[in-house]
Amino acid sequence: MPDLVDLVYQHGILLVFAATLAARIGAPVPAAPVLAVAGAAAVGAQGSLITLLAAAIVANLLGDGLWFWAGRHYGYQVLKLLCRISMSPDSCVRQSEAFIGRWGGSSLIAAKFVPGISVVAPPMAGALGMSTLAFVGFESLAALIWAGALLALGAAFSAQIRELLALMSTFGAFALAALAVLFVIYLGVRYLRRRAFLREVGMSRISVGELRELIEAGAQPVVIDVRSDVGRSLDARRIPGALGVDLAGLKRPLIATLPHDRDIVLYCNCPNEASAATAARLLASHGFTRVRPLAGGLEAWIDAGHSFDEHPQVVQVVPA
Repeated sequence: MPDLVDLVYQHGILLVFAATLAARIGAPVPAAPVLAVAGAAAVGAQGSLITLLAAAIVANLLGDGLWFWAGRHYGYQVLKLLCRISMSPDSCVRQSEAFIGRWGGSSLIAAKFVPGISVVAPPMAGALGMSTLAFVGFESLAALIWAGALLALGAAFSAQIRELLALMSTFGAFALAALAVLFVIYLGVRYLRRRAFLREVGMSRISVGELRELIEAGAQPVVIDVRSDVGRSLDARRIPGALGVDLAGLKRPLIATLPHDRDIVLYCNCPNEASAATAARLLASHGFTRVRPLAGGLEAWIDAGHSFDEHPQVVQVVPA
């Protein structure tokens, strides 16, 4: 097996660029260890750290820029797609909405270090109307801090990392097999976490047709839109008469006003109706027996051709 230090030294720029780009696109590639090892291998080579840093920044701009463009043109659909192909919990859209809604462009910097949000933050920024110039500025600074910190960490512990790589080179195929096993375990843990989350939000749903029948029959179901304020600012459409209350707003004072003798239907726009199911379980824990999430959420209602109106207040969260 070739010496791993020499391999990283000879192809460090390509490895850093490829791993970073893949991670930014959303592939389950551990880019952080690659940058740390590349930083260790580059110690003593004049200008190598600067070149590696530049490669990482360009890869970040390309990968996140692609998602930013998609978010700008396709909005919420891109966010739902990301959460479906990701093995992170489906609540990533709601978490990202709150994250960017609170911190704006600076959230792109912090998102680099938050698993589950780092990939979703760029398309969310695009969907919420951040200007291209602002995105490039914040993204460049975020990439500089993220990649610079990892490369510096690798350089600081270069001796220890080189010893580890040399040891792995000595064991040859066994070391590669161990790495492969660790990677499989990593994917398995993320998969099991996702399955556990799906079981948590698993409960009976009410279909769009059933909800429509309740409304037409005069049953007066209570319909609640549990999307966040940012989500409703991104898409102000709602089922006619729906209350806009996010998960954080479902507290005892409000819950006490809800009727126990009418159907309560909750909807969101997230994969697997995650937020709506979470809210339904919360209400069920308070003794509500006629509460269900709407299967397919708001999109299913609109796709069925039913009428909709808009929430009365729409706030621009990220200024253009």
